[in-house]
Amino acid sequence: MDAAPGWALWRLPVPAVAAVIAVEAAAIGVVVLAGRAPLSSAQIGLAVFLTLLSIVHTELATGIERVRRRTAETSYFDLSSVWTFAAALLLPPALAAAVIVAVYAHLWQRVWRPAKVPLYRHVYTTATVVLAAVAAHTVVTFAGGLPHGPEDLGSVVGVAVAVLLYVAVNTALVALAISMSGVSSGGSAVGLKDLLGRWDDNALEVATLCMGALAAVALGSAPGLIALALPPILVLHRAVLVRQLEEVASTDSKTGLLNAAAWQLQAGRSVRRMQRMGVGAGVLILDLDHFKGVNDAHGHLAGDDVLSAVAGELRAGVRDNDLVGRFGGEEFVVMLPDLPIGAAGRAELRMVGERLRERVERLDVAVDTPDGMLTITGLSVSIGGATVPADGTVLEQVLKTADASLYAAKRGGRNLVQIAGPVEIPAARKPTP
Repeated sequence: MDAAPGWALWRLPVPAVAAVIAVEAAAIGVVVLAGRAPLSSAQIGLAVFLTLLSIVHTELATGIERVRRRTAETSYFDLSSVWTFAAALLLPPALAAAVIVAVYAHLWQRVWRPAKVPLYRHVYTTATVVLAAVAAHTVVTFAGGLPHGPEDLGSVVGVAVAVLLYVAVNTALVALAISMSGVSSGGSAVGLKDLLGRWDDNALEVATLCMGALAAVALGSAPGLIALALPPILVLHRAVLVRQLEEVASTDSKTGLLNAAAWQLQAGRSVRRMQRMGVGAGVLILDLDHFKGVNDAHGHLAGDDVLSAVAGELRAGVRDNDLVGRFGGEEFVVMLPDLPIGAAGRAELRMVGERLRERVERLDVAVDTPDGMLTITGLSVSIGGATVPADGTVLEQVLKTADASLYAAKRGGRNLVQIAGPVEIPAARKPTP
């Protein structure tokens, strides 16, 4: 870790620093209190074995995990939970914590450090996992330990509750740190998705913990069967990597929004879905005014910072289910499903357009230029809009009408919102007999 960047923790807001230190202190305190129980040689041997299994697992999947770590956003789940959760179920809390520390120390050297992840984030993650493991161990112990037969339903329920509690504790502590920091991974205000992660990421974590529970049962009854756990875990690694690479391929690298191809694909599906449901939709095309002047005056890197800041404002100014994309250059596009049909839908689309225009107009962007830090102000955006089905029944028609409205806004003096009026779509002619 570099000398200056290594202290990235202290650049966080004070509440975030306090939360990080408090959670890490709590993890240390719990381990110290639990460390008074005597340990047997069998337990120590099992801890070493679980650590070695995790190391083998990580070495086999190192390349995949590095790519996943680089392409992940705030929400990132590594599949080492198979072994840390098994340790939580099988070992006393202090020994399970030792396994977790060893596992994450190896992950730091092989995955997180090469991916340039700040050390404080890794230490905090380790502390959250330790606390989650202690909570899971407590539940399973209270339920009578691991199940030993089909009639042991109480223990099965205990393991299921332990899985959910492990996820809940880990997610809550990560959400605490993110909320205290005050910004999401993209630099915008924190939203529910930033705090809790995506549904499929949480489903992946639950699936990994279920595999960890099965690994624990296997180690408790037939340790040789644990070798059968590695192949499905590695296949799961690759499946998750493919999904992440698909997301990267559909994302604009400068803004984090959908790229043009991905936006058109998803927006086209949305239009067809709205048609089937009998409701309306709207499309906004936005063009930054005089953006070439920003690049000419401050350089293309400053221009990229402006594009990223505008993208954040657009994303923050619409609903979670609205589609925001970058069409290329300084052009953006927004699809708003579930609008009323007719004049009410056009009024709502105009309201959203005005809100986005005002957000961009108020935007101040701090950029690093060859002449030092400066703040770019005075940005504006021209917006054209069209609705479904008034201005078209397919995406291509609506885009053409919205684009014509955009140029009307530019001709009208820029920094304007122009929404197309009602247009009658002619019905298809029947062939003449």
